[in-house]
Amino acid sequence: MMLRVTSASLCASCQRMRLLLPPSVSASSLTPPIKRQENQRTVSSLYELSVDIRKVRKFKGWVLSERTAYVSETADLLRDMGADATVIARILETHPEAVLCRPEEVTAQRDLWESVCSSKRTLLNIIEKFPASFFSVNHHSNQRDNIHYLQSLQLCKRIISKLMASAPHSFSQPVESNKEVINTLRETYLDLGGDEVNLRIWLQKLLTQNPHILLRPAEAWRDSLSFLREQGFTTEELLSLVSSLRASIAELKPESMQQALDYTEGALDCSKDELKKVVIRCPAILYYSVAMLAGRFQGLMDAGVSTQQVKESPNVLELTTQIVLYRIQKLASYGYDVRSGSLDLIVGTKKDFEMTYTKLNLRQQRPLFNPVTPPRSVED
Repeated sequence: MMLRVTSASLCASCQRMRLLLPPSVSASSLTPPIKRQENQRTVSSLYELSVDIRKVRKFKGWVLSERTAYVSETADLLRDMGADATVIARILETHPEAVLCRPEEVTAQRDLWESVCSSKRTLLNIIEKFPASFFSVNHHSNQRDNIHYLQSLQLCKRIISKLMASAPHSFSQPVESNKEVINTLRETYLDLGGDEVNLRIWLQKLLTQNPHILLRPAEAWRDSLSFLREQGFTTEELLSLVSSLRASIAELKPESMQQALDYTEGALDCSKDELKKVVIRCPAILYYSVAMLAGRFQGLMDAGVSTQQVKESPNVLELTTQIVLYRIQKLASYGYDVRSGSLDLIVGTKKDFEMTYTKLNLRQQRPLFNPVTPPRSVED
């Protein structure tokens, strides 16, 4: 009977096992799979650029085994854009695949990106943050077509370059896909009462807030808006919601929005008209999960806040329970009891709240005027 030994055998015992096996057993069956040999020229070139080879070997080791690499050419291109040795090393450590791109492809990519960047320095900053986006040279023609299309919409270069950097997949897809989404956005804005004059500004705001908006199918926009229309929101109110939520509205599903609305209506014990006013003041309700809304609402109740107060200042639900409790305690130290007043003092950003309690502190420190004892004159 032939004894078989798999590659899973322990290497430490291979030598001893060979003595016990008949000559018919192949020695290769005792040896674990051999890793691809590294390209020493690539390793040496990266080492000369002070690239951490151990980091590359750990996360992208396969790059070092490729037969052809353009390390010096890639470094020269980055150097030409103003990159120093430290920046070059950092880029190649983060995205070592860059050295596998052919020089002519990277040059064409650089020229294309420079057409929407104000300077080489600006482009280099983008490459530092998003090297994978820049070195995606396989979709160069789609990127070019999408850039030309967005330029035809008179979008500013800064917006286009930001899109290319943070949402490269939207530029890799055929331009027809992006045209469909943009046309849907345009129709939505105009249907809701917007005008052509402000359309470009509105689009730029959407794209700035969420660069991935172009990856959302046009149907997602239509479904979300149709649902909100069915809830009784007027055209003016819908425009307000879309402007507040911007790109996020395309990510909302009718089912989840319905669940959030049902919970809010029940928790606040409000009518349909009151619910609409609450949503207009706090659009975030539409994309919060029921679990999150329930947790924050219960936290307010535990702090002694009334349902009526939440109804009047619903944007308090945008704050975590931890932040709410901190701000309530902070105001209490200045003698303000939130439970008997308005919640408007605790809503808003951290900066807004700091201004609020600073004013309360100054008011507390200011000496009170006593009408019985007139102020002393200079002559006194």
